[in-house]
Parts: sequence; structure tokens; C-alpha cells
Amino acid sequence: MPRFPFTAVVGADDLSTALVLTAISPAIGGVLVRGEKGTAKSTIVRGLVGVLPRVDVVAGCRFSCDPADPAPDCPDGPHPIGADAAVTAERRPTRLVELPVGASDDRVTGSMDLAQALGAGRTEFHPGLLAQAHRGLLYVDEVNLLADHLVDLLLDASAMGRNTVERDGMSVTHPARFVLVGTMNPEEGELRPQLLDRFGLSVDVNASRDPDERAEVVRRRLAFDADPDAFSARYAAAEAELGARIVRAQEALDGVDLSAWALRTIARVCAGFDVDGMRADIVIARAARAHAAWCERDRVTREDIRVAARFALSHRRRRGPFDPPGLDEELLDRLLDEEPEPPTDPEGPDDPQPPSGGSDDDPNGQPGDGDDAPGNDDDAPGNDDAGPPPAGSQQPPASSDPATDSSSDSVDPQHDSPSDAQESSQEQPSSEQRTGAAAAVGTASAGTPYRPRRFEVRGVGRGEAGRRSAAETTRGRVIGVSPTTTGRVHVTATITSAASRRTAGTRGRLDIAAHDVRHARLRGRESNLVLFCVDASGSMAARKRMDEVKTAVLSLLLDAYERRDKVGLVAFNGADAHVLLAPTSSVDRAAAALTQLPHGGRTPLAEGLTLAASTLERERRRDPRRRALVVVVTDGRATSGPDALARAQRTASAWPGLGVDTVVVDCESGRFRMRLAADLAHRMGATHVPLENVSAAGLVDAVAAARAPHGKAA
Repeated sequence: MPRFPFTAVVGADDLSTALVLTAISPAIGGVLVRGEKGTAKSTIVRGLVGVLPRVDVVAGCRFSCDPADPAPDCPDGPHPIGADAAVTAERRPTRLVELPVGASDDRVTGSMDLAQALGAGRTEFHPGLLAQAHRGLLYVDEVNLLADHLVDLLLDASAMGRNTVERDGMSVTHPARFVLVGTMNPEEGELRPQLLDRFGLSVDVNASRDPDERAEVVRRRLAFDADPDAFSARYAAAEAELGARIVRAQEALDGVDLSAWALRTIARVCAGFDVDGMRADIVIARAARAHAAWCERDRVTREDIRVAARFALSHRRRRGPFDPPGLDEELLDRLLDEEPEPPTDPEGPDDPQPPSGGSDDDPNGQPGDGDDAPGNDDDAPGNDDAGPPPAGSQQPPASSDPATDSSSDSVDPQHDSPSDAQESSQEQPSSEQRTGAAAAVGTASAGTPYRPRRFEVRGVGRGEAGRRSAAETTRGRVIGVSPTTTGRVHVTATITSAASRRTAGTRGRLDIAAHDVRHARLRGRESNLVLFCVDASGSMAARKRMDEVKTAVLSLLLDAYERRDKVGLVAFNGADAHVLLAPTSSVDRAAAALTQLPHGGRTPLAEGLTLAASTLERERRRDPRRRALVVVVTDGRATSGPDALARAQRTASAWPGLGVDTVVVDCESGRFRMRLAADLAHRMGATHVPLENVSAAGLVDAVAAARAPHGKAA
């Protein structure tokens, strides 16, 4: 299948530069590409292999050993060295190996060749994707959706530069050094911090808002779809020139001087941004040298460090999963200018051409685009900055802080107490509030989240691998075998089944039939759906309870992020309930929705529970294997509509029929309490957790109670 030329992609200059730097110096550690759908992420990554130099490998070696330095423990070795190595060498294009997010362990790391083991009685290793990617590129599209067990494999391989497979009586080790390139849409969830740090560079891409540039993207995409060969031929010269320039930069890399001033500047920049560890310093040093070689300079300059720092620090400055990505470039410039650069007399050009081509008529001009437009993956431009060392600006999204009034409900078991009303409001409720209409009168702020203990759904599920509840998964300890499941073959049980059919005195090869194959049943943990149903009425503002509620929910969101859960958010106040965030893997979006959640008005408790139930039902139809945990956050008061409390009680009494584990966080406060939330939890068959117990210590008891029989208090 023809690839869209790398030099024909429009506007993605930052991404082009980052990819070229890793091609010049693979030790940088790969590139993470963040951006919305349709921004040419996949297209430009796949096009990169068209400009990379060819590599020398040992002929016939399945692990792409370098003839000049073959791996001594290569499973296909030993390989000849010295003068004899040239005889067995061959040159091939650099590989781009794509790792599917749903791949199995065996597909990634390699496995025993069953045909040889069962048929010929030989133990032979079948290489996986890590072996194929050695000395090439390993590309993971939607890397943030990668299962945890595959993330663990990538972390091990990238840290060691080797892959070790030990299973079924087989132990194999082979080199696995590759450039890891991942693309992701942040709306679908974030990466685990351990894997995020393994990416040397990070680039954010956004679709251009320039009509002319967008029109050029479409024009080139249509031209490519109409005649891929002719379109690619127009950029052949630009592709060849870019490839030659990468080779020259690779050859000059070792000669680039990294002065003492440059090292101090890099250290000052990393310390100024308060990044963890020393990996950022090393990555910036390597990337700065690569950029200097790319710009045909023999020493690292301020501009080289600036470009490297922009790419290496944007994803490392995040102190938590809810922190926005990006970089304060004003701070970066101040840190760079604290110590003047020593005077130099550069001999090479300081303003090189960008690593991409131009228009259809001028392949050596301005860079172009085209990802997967109609019928393909991505089809919009990337960043519209210019030049290989562009200095774009990353700004976190503005947060809303609506002006606040206050409100409260009335008194009696269906209404708020007078003391609560006085604390939540300095003004009388409006007529709109008295009629039960939604009135957003304030926005509370969450405090610093704490680390809660995990909630677990009872029983054993069969959902996606994660870190929350017990489940039969594709990774974990073996608890049995099954002839009907899929996954890893249990070799011993398979051979035993085949051997049991042999008659006495039979000799020769063991015949394995299809019905003899047994698969291992593995017990691990799964991810779940955590659905928050939050009371945002005026009564929740009393004694700053909404601040505490948001802090508790934010802490649980952080836990869900680490457990790889899906989350959803339902809020109810005024006269109705609303789905603020449909179930999603993006915990960042949930945290943003929570931060902007206003409070005020009456309490439509029945409507909130009803909407939560319908949301669960829709999600069950969409993903029947994912089990749910519902967290209802309320004081139990129902004040909106006729017979509000009675309707809420009837809805709660019907809740056990849903068969979902539920926790009710009781937000009632004050000296005199009506225990409406406790009654609600009893009717729902849920665990009752007072808000004051949802803390770093108190949640330990609450979570333990979530695993106990329904209806018991924490």
C-alpha cells in the first residue's frame, strides 16, 4: 500500500522536526504525538520510513543483527564477525512495525512454535513484534488505550534494550532496541506516568484554522487518492534529499561539541522546571546535539537547547494526571538567558530549511499534509508553525469560574435546616428557585486530592484487564484450563489431553487434534466503570460541604485514572438531572467537568437516580463485559417536585434490581441529622459512607465495606 510522502504533509513542522531528531539519534527515546483526530498523526509517522536510511543486517537473521556488532546471544546465532561478516550482510529498508492495542502477549514478545514443539518435538522460538522492530520503529496508534500488560512489556523492553521470554520451559533473550512512536487522542484518556516518561520527546498537533492551508490539505489528499504513484513521484526528489540530509546529520553527530556552558544551561532549565529525575537532562542533551547536527553546526547553541527543551519537557512538567500539558516558554527563555552563550564563529548555516517538502508543483518548497482523509485515518494538518526549530506556544485551557450567589432549600425532612440555609446563602432564594427550577448559584473549588483505597466490585468479572476488581483476564496467575476459551495455550494440558487418547503400545508422533487444545484460565484484575451521581443542590453548599465533596470525588477520579477505569458523571439540582460527562476513559475530562460543576437550587433526587440507572443501562448495552460501581454523593434530601421524598424512596427501593455495586457518600452535616442518606443507602442495598470518613484514613474502612454485604455502614 503506498504511503503518503513525508515531505508532502502540510504544516506539521514540530512533529516533523521531532521525528527527524529521533531518526538522527535513536537514543533520544522516541516521540509521543498528542492531538485530536484528523491531524495527520498516523500519516506522517508512516511516511517517516520513506526517508530513513537503509540498514545493514545479517542475512537470514530474524532479529536484524548488525553485521558489525552481532548480538552474542542471538537465537539465530552465532553470527560471523570481522571479515566474514561482510559475506553474510544484506541491506534492507528500515522497518516500521505497528503494535495493535489488542495484541496478545505472545504476539508482542514471541512464543514457542507449537507446530515444531508438538509435531517434531523441537523447542523453537517464534519471534514477536519486538524482534521485528529491532533497529527500526515500533509504532503504537492510540497508545493511551494500550492494555496494562502490554505497557509492562514495552517498559521492560525499552528499559533493558532486550526482550526475555520465559514460559513453557523455554528461555530466550534477544536484542530489542527500537524507536518508540506513539499517537493518541487526549480525550480518550492519558498514559500511565511510567510509559509517558519513556518517550523522549512529546509534540502536540492541532488542525490549522487557516482556510488556505486547510484547502491545500484537501487538494493534496485528493490528488494522492486519485493517483498515489504519480503524486509520490512529484515528491521523490524531496524525499531523497531529506534522507541524504538525515544520513549526513547521523555521520556528524559524534563530532558535535556539547560544551560545559551547554551542560550547565540544560541542567538549569531542568531544575527550573522542577522535573523529576535526570532523564530529562539526558534527553535534552541528546536532542540538542541531534538538532545541531541537523542544522550543520559543530557545537550546541542556545537555539538547539531551546528546541530540545520544548519537546522534552512539555510532558515531564506535569505533576499530576490532571495538570494540563504544555510549557511556559517565557520561563524557558529566562532560564536560557541567565548565562550568556559564549561567542562563537559558526561555520554552518543557522537557518536550515524545514524537513519537509512543498506544494505539488514545487516539491522542495513548503511542507505539505494529508493523513487519512475520506477513507483513511487522519486528514487534517498538524501544527502551523514554520521551520525545524519553531517555537510554538502551548497554553492550558482557560477554566471557568462563574459568579456565585447562593441558595438553599426549605426545612422539614424534605427540606434543608435553617442553619444550613443561612450558611449556604446570604440572599433570599429567587422565585425561580422556589419553583424548583435549576439555579446555578455557586461553584465550589476542590482541595488537594488524597490517595484513597480502591473500591472493588464483588465477584469475578471478564472485563478488560485493569487494576481494580478480580476477573479472568489475559494476564495473571493460572487458575485452570478450558477447552472453550481463547488466549494462551496451556501446553501441558494440551499434551495430556492428546496422550489420553493413545492406545496402549502406540508409538511414534503424538497426534494433536483440535479438540485437544486447552487454554489457560488466568485470574487477574479488570477495569470498571465508576459512575458518579452527585447532588449539586443548594443544600450541598452548607458548611462548605461542596468543597469537601469535590475533593473526595477528585481523589476517587485520581484512583480511577491509576486503575484504568472508565468514568462518568451525573449531577442533579434544580428541577432535573444531567449527564455532565458520558462514560469515557478520559479522566481529565471528568476532572474538568467536576471543577466547573455549579451548585444551587432544589434537590431532584429521584430524577438523579433515574438518570444514573438509564446511563448504566446504555453503557451495559454498549459494553456488556464491563462491570460498574456507582458512587452516589448526597445528603439524602429530596425537595424538587411533588412528593419528592416519597418518589426518591420508591426509586431507591427499586435500585437493587439493577444488580450494581453502589456506595452512598453521606454529605449531611450539623449537630442534628435526619439520616436520610443512611435510609437511602439501606433502600438501595448500598454501602453507607459518611463524608467525614472519606479521607486518607477513613476511606480504608469505607472501601472495605464496599466489599461487604449490601446495606452495611462503613
